Amino acid sequence: SAALTVDAGGMAVAPGFINMLSWAADWLIQDGRGLSDLKQGVTLEIFGEGTSLGPLNAGMRRERIRRQRPGRRYPVTWTTNAGALSWLARRGVSMNIASFVGAATVRIHELGYADRAPDAAALRRMQELVRREMRLGALGLGSALIYAPGAYARTAELTALARAAAPFGGTYISHLRSEGDRLEEGLEELLTIAREAKIQAEIYHLKAAGKANWPKLDRVIARIEEARAAGLRVAANMYTYTAGSTGLDAAMPPWIQEGGLDAWLQRLRDPAIRARAAAEMRDPRAPWENLMRAAGPEGTLLLGFNRPSLKTYTGKTLAEVARLRGTPPEETAMDLVLEEGGDIGVAYFLMSEENVRRQTALPWMAFGSDARAIAAEGEHLESMVHPRTYGNFARLLGRYVREERALPLEQAVHQLTGLPAGRLGLKRRGRLAPGCFADIVVFDPERIRDTATFEKPHSYAEGVWHVFVNGRHALREGEFTGAMAGRFVRGPGYRPA
Repeated sequence: SAALTVDAGGMAVAPGFINMLSWAADWLIQDGRGLSDLKQGVTLEIFGEGTSLGPLNAGMRRERIRRQRPGRRYPVTWTTNAGALSWLARRGVSMNIASFVGAATVRIHELGYADRAPDAAALRRMQELVRREMRLGALGLGSALIYAPGAYARTAELTALARAAAPFGGTYISHLRSEGDRLEEGLEELLTIAREAKIQAEIYHLKAAGKANWPKLDRVIARIEEARAAGLRVAANMYTYTAGSTGLDAAMPPWIQEGGLDAWLQRLRDPAIRARAAAEMRDPRAPWENLMRAAGPEGTLLLGFNRPSLKTYTGKTLAEVARLRGTPPEETAMDLVLEEGGDIGVAYFLMSEENVRRQTALPWMAFGSDARAIAAEGEHLESMVHPRTYGNFARLLGRYVREERALPLEQAVHQLTGLPAGRLGLKRRGRLAPGCFADIVVFDPERIRDTATFEKPHSYAEGVWHVFVNGRHALREGEFTGAMAGRFVRGPGYRPA
């Protein structure tokens, strides 16, 4: 005798979807609904690409408070990543939350924003921070190796940190040091770390970035499958679009960003440093990943600004703004960051549709939005976002499953649920079975689709009718119920105090 009966006639009933790469943490602090993901059937948000909410030392806590925007202020009472997630769950979230510990966050804790290797004592302290977070429920170690200060970490440092996470059943997950010109070298670094640390590994948002690199995907897939056949536990996740999205920091050399935001802005005011940076930004042989060079200024779309004087450029390409200002794209990018007083969100058009379609069907592929989870209302409408914010999972099921038949529905659902849950060691998630948490999505496989576009991104997906999180009805006939039943989901190494 159930308390609630849902008519699911003609619908698909599946475990709740797992977002393997979410940037929702800071946004859920302000609005725990996370509607852009909840309305797609997401019931678990996973954070930690390079950075995490902890561990924090006193200086990092002060900096986090200082960087908060007016109207978005909140107390930073935690010192650990687990403490932050516990606080956020108590504050109220509609979906479950989990996280890797960020390798860059651990590095900042001990080294600040300096471009130097840790000495033996500092490395031991960094390893102990990782062990502590693993005991408190982290899923593993996450790195992002094109962004400062994460880019300053060498392979030996990352291997040592991954080795600290391995005994807890953790995963090493990484934004490779290159997804473009040095993609294969970046993959080999990940495989080396996995092999030497004896740890499972995953690639964040696998791609071959830049038209000249599109043919490399064949070799990359073959190399991953060769490593898997040899016994190495390696896999990947992806988003379902041909454009990525990050900041203009990914168009500038890591050395100019050493020391943090204030130091970066100060260097951008120095004509000699700017000239050196601009030369590197144009140089195809520069030894760092430049997404603007891969996408081209015409393929670099400016998504949003905080400064009112710059909002007129929202939705324009960097090439268009450069022409309007009469300055080269490299100088324009640096000027915009200076005038904004911080990084600027952009979309980089990098991938081929053929490669995206092919990747969706790889049996070891999971999916992550690499985006916020927000509501299509209020201040969010003042800026543009990548449409993956609203459509990543619905696009998989609508476009690639139903319309293009790139993979069957059952396989796609598994890659959104049981596959990532199993890889992460989450034994009571990702399945519909007795004893599992009741994370459930009811959707119409004939109607589910993404509606967000780059021109009009703030548009919810369609076709998801019901979502249950931990047995609570969070979405009823497509509308939020007010239920905030999300929990902090801990990794396999969790040791209750």
